[in-house]
This record gives sequence, structure tokens and C-alpha cells, in this order.
Amino acid sequence: MQYYSTNGNAPIADLHKAVVKGLAEDRGLYMPEKIKTLPQVFFDNIASMSFQDIAYNVASAFFGEDVDLDALKDIVYDTLSFDCPVVQVKDNIYTLELFHGPTLAFKDVGARFMARLLQYFIKQEAKNEQVNVLVATSGDTGSAVANGFLGVDGIHVYVLYPKGKVSPIQECQFTTIGKNITAIEVDGVFDDCQALVKNAFMDAELNQHMKLTSANSINVARFLPQAFYYFNAYARMKEQGKADNFVMCVPSGNFGNICAALFGHEMGLPIKRFIAANNANDIFYKYLQTGKYEPKPSKQTLANAMDVGDPSNFARIYDLYGKSHERITSLISGATYTDDQIRETMRACYQDTKYILDPHGACGYQALVDGLQPGEVGVFCETAHPAKFKEKVDDILGIDVAIPDRLAAFMKGEKQSVPMTKDFADFKQYLLSK
Repeated sequence: MQYYSTNGNAPIADLHKAVVKGLAEDRGLYMPEKIKTLPQVFFDNIASMSFQDIAYNVASAFFGEDVDLDALKDIVYDTLSFDCPVVQVKDNIYTLELFHGPTLAFKDVGARFMARLLQYFIKQEAKNEQVNVLVATSGDTGSAVANGFLGVDGIHVYVLYPKGKVSPIQECQFTTIGKNITAIEVDGVFDDCQALVKNAFMDAELNQHMKLTSANSINVARFLPQAFYYFNAYARMKEQGKADNFVMCVPSGNFGNICAALFGHEMGLPIKRFIAANNANDIFYKYLQTGKYEPKPSKQTLANAMDVGDPSNFARIYDLYGKSHERITSLISGATYTDDQIRETMRACYQDTKYILDPHGACGYQALVDGLQPGEVGVFCETAHPAKFKEKVDDILGIDVAIPDRLAAFMKGEKQSVPMTKDFADFKQYLLSK
């Protein structure tokens, strides 16, 4: 499979280069030249297949030309050591619980898959050259990547996160584990962290000094495996006889997750339509209404992992549909919610169903409450366990959310982080010292 840049001014890359390099030379995002349609027999039998078997079929279509199939199967099965259930919340609204991985967040799959795939390519090179992974996080990406790459030989990870703008438990998950993980606490917002990462990739001196790649959803190996979730959601709904008129709602920040779902749709996944649920960072929502994409500085909200004012993966969605606003809006609608609306949704859902939403899932749930049409069945992504936002959830719902053992273990560690300004010159100097 060959990959081109969304900006159209970079050399064509193979998967190896796209994964190891992360970002194209012209600052564009890599896109596959073609998207394979899966055979009808796969969809006919999908309801009887396990999550792992479904994922292997999808991964083979994405990566099978470039990765040995036995190795790919090992990567998939190692990545998916957990299940991903669909749970009925209310009437015709279901949730796809994406928080059963090691850090209890949906990004666990993409992070672990990328770590294993990157390791596969490093072993092929046999150069013994360390790969340095740069990742910007607004919350869950950092913990998922840190734990997905923890202890992987030949790779060092630098997690850049905005000071004071991630939850205490999220912060513990990438600042206390040490080893080959370095946490960098940036005095700014997520967009500043993302800008530092992108500028590092474009800096010739830095790239001569050290081998750099990204584990954000700008990397094809990070976002594409998230498509596994949506094939599994369809399988579980089909198993219940509820796959007709199936609407998928995805809480969206940097748009890697919904982008993976849309790639699945292009592969033949029969989802009727999609809803992108935003918090107050409503850049994509406004694009859907006006046809104009106008990035803005991100706003801090209750749903902090979605606090993105210039979502990178918009470029992929725009490219996927031929830059056509009409094609995009024919398949995707949007919703946007303020912090007060998120609080009210969490309270109403808990009072009505006893289901505990985290602030991100609340956006997805409410978008279905507001947007489902007669005869449709909706599934929203519950992207992280509510205990990851314990202080907020406890305060809003007046309860004491139990902290799972694997989260509690992170909280016992000692914080280790490197303070950093949002000035690229400072970040560059730090990396040059390594």
C-alpha cells in the first residue's frame, strides 16, 4: 500500500515510512492511495466472530500487503487482550464501551497496535537506532501511548501535555511510570503541545540529531486500528438483530476516532450515518453548518480530552470525501454542548438509567437523544471510564465513583515531569540535549 500526503507536495511513502516518519515532508497527513472493500461474506458472518477475529480481517485489508500476516496476527491478538461490549443504556440508545483496555480509554488499541508495528519495522531495519516518539495529549492519548509503548525496546516516548488541563488520574498514568517514558508539562493548551510536535518533525537539525515519529492520531498506525471498534459495534448490534438503520455517534476532539470509523464505512461497513459530538470546541460543527473551516484557540471544558481548536484529522476527512461539503454533510451531522449541558445530561442519564457517563460520553449520548430519527438505533462511544474523571463525575452526580485497581495503582507513583514553555526554541534545545 502506498500513502500520499493530504497537502499533495510530498513523495509517496510506503507503510514503513508512513509509520516511522508520522508526518509527511509537506506537513500533510498520510492517506492510503486506496481503501479495500471487505467481501460480503465477512459481513454475513460477522455476528458470530470474536473482536480479535474481526480486527484481524480489518487489519489484513489495511496492512496485509506490507506486514507478514503471521506477524500481523500476533500484533492484533496482543493488542486486543480485552473485549469491547455494546450495552443498552435506554430504549434505542446503546453505548460502545471503549474503556476496557489497560488505561481504560479508547486509545489503548491504537497505541498498543502502533507500538508493536513500529517495533516490527525497527527489527526489520536492524540498525539499532533509537526511535523517539513525540505525542501531544489533551488527556487520554498520553496515558494510552505511554502504557502501550512502556518497556518496548528501541523506543523512547515524550508525552507533551498542557499544564493543569488534564485530570489528576490521567496525569498519573503517564507521569509516574518512568522507564522509556518522559512526560513534558507544557505551559499552554493542547494546541500548543500539538504545534511543538509538528514543528519538531519539520526541523531539519532535530531530525538529523534523532529519529522522530509521532503517536498522535496523525500517524496512520495510531488512528486506523480504531476502525476495529466500529466493525465490532456492528457485529454486536447485528447479533441482537438491531443493525438496520444503525447510527454511530462519536465524541470528537482531534477527529482520529471518527475518521477511523469513516474509513470503516468506506470499506463497506453498513452504518447508516454518523454524528460527531463536540463540546464547546465546535469548529467542525460550524464547518458542517457553513462549509467554512475556521480553526480557533481551544477552550478549556469539562470534556478536556476533546479540547481541540484545530483538529488535525479534519484534513483526512476533507480529503476522503473529495473536499466536498455536500458529501461530508450527507453522511455526517454534528452536535455541540456547553459544560452546563454536559452536567445536565450526566445527571439526567444517571437519574433515569443509573448509567454513569463521563463528560465525553455525555456529549455522545445527548447527541443521540437529540438527533435520532424514528426507526433508527443509535450507538455512542463511551470513550473512557468515568473514574478517570472522578472529581468531576462525583461532584456532578453526588456519588463516589469506585476507582478500578489498575487506575489506583498509577496514583501510588511519584510524579516525574519536565516543565516546558510553549516556545519551540526551548523544546528544540531540550531535545538536542538528549
